[in-house]
Amino acid sequence: MSEINSLNKINKNRDSLVSIGMLACLFLVLVLLDFVFPAVLSGFNSNSIIFMVLKKGAIYALVAVSMNLLNGFTGLFSLGQAGFMLLGAYTYAIFTIPQDAHAQVYQYFDGGIIHITLPVFVALMLAGLVAAFFAYLIGLPVLHLKSDYLAIATLGFAEIIRAIFQWDKLGGITNGSNLLRKYPVFKSATFYFIVAGICIAIIVMLINSTYGRAFKAIRDDEVAAEAMGINLAHHKQLAFTISSFFAGISGALLAMFQTTIQASQFKSAMTYEILLIVVIGGIGSVTGSCIASFLFIACSEWWLRFLDNANLNFTPLQIFRPGFRKVVFSVVIMLIVLFYQKGIMGESEFSISRIVGSIKKLFAKNKKVKKA
Repeated sequence: MSEINSLNKINKNRDSLVSIGMLACLFLVLVLLDFVFPAVLSGFNSNSIIFMVLKKGAIYALVAVSMNLLNGFTGLFSLGQAGFMLLGAYTYAIFTIPQDAHAQVYQYFDGGIIHITLPVFVALMLAGLVAAFFAYLIGLPVLHLKSDYLAIATLGFAEIIRAIFQWDKLGGITNGSNLLRKYPVFKSATFYFIVAGICIAIIVMLINSTYGRAFKAIRDDEVAAEAMGINLAHHKQLAFTISSFFAGISGALLAMFQTTIQASQFKSAMTYEILLIVVIGGIGSVTGSCIASFLFIACSEWWLRFLDNANLNFTPLQIFRPGFRKVVFSVVIMLIVLFYQKGIMGESEFSISRIVGSIKKLFAKNKKVKKA
């Protein structure tokens, strides 16, 4: 039995390393396409719908995986992801606005009170650290709650943060209810893929570590996990803080993507969208969250957009109109949830061994058909 367990661990580690390697190869291809072979992409510009979907999909993939770390792998039902994204987005924007742009951005608050300009990558890390710091403080009282009570507490935190950041008394820092702008942005989709990919790879390595196994033990049975010597409070706090750290980084990426940021954008509906992506992809599946993120963004932002065209109406009844794609999109989501109750991937991962196994089964079936 010990030899079998050791072999299973080796196979799991090998699959995870191969998955990370495949992800790295994908990033390399994107870099080559984006920088070395610009002629390939000459038919598209950086603001085209394809690149919009790729960039937003990468951002949502990161925040969905961070939420899955908490909800799927640790079993903590949190709905505060939008609040941590807000903290990350504002931290990045506040500390990267150039000095000569403060007078324009903070025109109603005498140019603001923070006049520190940090490099982009330092501000990205700071965005994650600020979100993690607030998560640590919030986690001290709320992580003693369970299930729906924890969800309500974290959702309330997100709404409180959103209201505070629009408070005019803090206008010298947050610009009140006005937009933050003039900070550095990246038009290349490669940047978003690289940052999101590195963060997701770190989360995958964490899940496959001893801490990840402790998280899964807490998810499966808290009493048994505690009996095995796992410190429940410490590991819950750790999962909550790490999840919020990566949510803060995704918030900073969202600020870059949108070029302007405002607290009113981070409503509870954003958290529900992220939770929906996690459920569609599969609770407890990293690759499922990534696949579902791109499918969700592509369907809602691109593929179904033609349904909003009123010129497609061929009957007196005005079926096609602006907003009709949302109705169809909701029906599609209901069908996916009905037929894939555990999500697209369930609790499984998209690994190289599964691909090889599927190919072998396909060839075996073809041989049987030929012999018959």
